[in-house]
Amino acid sequence: MRAVRFHRYGGPDVLQLEDVAVPKPAAGQVLVEVEAIGANAIDTVLRDGNSPWTRPLPGTLTGDVVGRITALGPDTPPGVAVGQRVAGLSEDAFAEHVVLDAAFLAPIPDHTDAGEATMMSMTAPLALRLLKAGRVPAGGTVLIQSAAGTVGHLAVQLARSSAPATIIGTASSAHRLDFIRSLGAEAVDLTDPEWPDQVRKFAPDGVDTVLDAVGGTVFDQGLALVKPLGTMITYGGISGALPTIPASSLYGLRSVTGVSVQGWREARPDGARADIAEVTRRWQSGDLHPTVHATHPLADVIEIHKTLDARTNLGRLIATP
Repeated sequence: MRAVRFHRYGGPDVLQLEDVAVPKPAAGQVLVEVEAIGANAIDTVLRDGNSPWTRPLPGTLTGDVVGRITALGPDTPPGVAVGQRVAGLSEDAFAEHVVLDAAFLAPIPDHTDAGEATMMSMTAPLALRLLKAGRVPAGGTVLIQSAAGTVGHLAVQLARSSAPATIIGTASSAHRLDFIRSLGAEAVDLTDPEWPDQVRKFAPDGVDTVLDAVGGTVFDQGLALVKPLGTMITYGGISGALPTIPASSLYGLRSVTGVSVQGWREARPDGARADIAEVTRRWQSGDLHPTVHATHPLADVIEIHKTLDARTNLGRLIATP
């Protein structure tokens, strides 16, 4: 089968399509014939080698995959069967066949869009968990960094269920700021060195919750905006720098919580499955509207990563075998 690999760190041009063996599902896994692959922005940092997390070479690309189950490994959960259309998170997603953890599959109806469906297995559940961990109060204020991206645009929509008075989203280009406004949020230009002052225009007393996957200086600036008893959520380091938090920054009764899908699945597997079910239900009911920016053939993975590097996508980029 064809799969994307990179044998050195660098720009999008290090990505190449290779012939590799079809994987075999291990215990608790299923083999899926891929229909659509949702790209993750964090893979640009992993590909560059500018990541806090070490990835061995040859490297693979993560992603959320939609497809049909073609084989079961040993000890798969009851109800999982060959022929089912599902979505799941893969560490080697950009391929024609992938193995997925059978315990955390999102069932995908046959009539639904495959690109949108990629967001039901990890990105939408992550957005939901970020907001729940952030304890966004009714009538409060939430700041969502990178609000036009894959996780961010879903978090903006899901935040409405907390009934905050104000949802603020950041982005770094005019068309992304317009997209954020179209989702019903206030928009703040992150390229402005004084962007925190823009946030304060909407939230003079500070914000109750910040969702941040940027890290570095942006994290520090966001933490300074959190009001007493507020919560800072960190879930990545797309800047290449994970946050370093001095204890003195928390003495104003602020709290910082780190969230990851894998951590939540390990700590509360039933809760993680409930999150998948909730976002899938909200998508099917029309309450959640995932945005697909563009769909490319798998062979155009370099173009996908050029767009991810430029941070110009609205919602998610999709590859199809």
